[in-house]
Amino acid sequence: QAQFVESGGGLVQPGGSLRLSCEISGFSIDAEAMGWYRQAPGKERELVTSISWSSGYTYYADSVKGRFTISRDHAKNMVYLQMNSLKPEDTAVYYCNKVAATPSDYWGQGTQVTVSS
Repeated sequence: QAQFVESGGGLVQPGGSLRLSCEISGFSIDAEAMGWYRQAPGKERELVTSISWSSGYTYYADSVKGRFTISRDHAKNMVYLQMNSLKPEDTAVYYCNKVAATPSDYWGQGTQVTVSS
């Protein structure tokens, strides 16, 4: 069974940076497009960024383009999210999962990111 352990969140001031990590077990990410999602209070979970299995293609939501960078380490079976120039509207719980994941699939606990002065 797929397992995701997200970490690296925290409280940061506007303009600050965080690097999120996602440790994946139960399957190999080698042939999977992976993504980072976030869910803010009162809102639906949304795909923020994704990376193809070969790392040759990345997608970023307009709201994070130019500030966030997704990467993956096949050897460690991990996915990362570097977040710079954070804004209060980036406050959310962040999750990693396959791009093909559905709400009924397994999701990890996520990691809380709070951007506030």
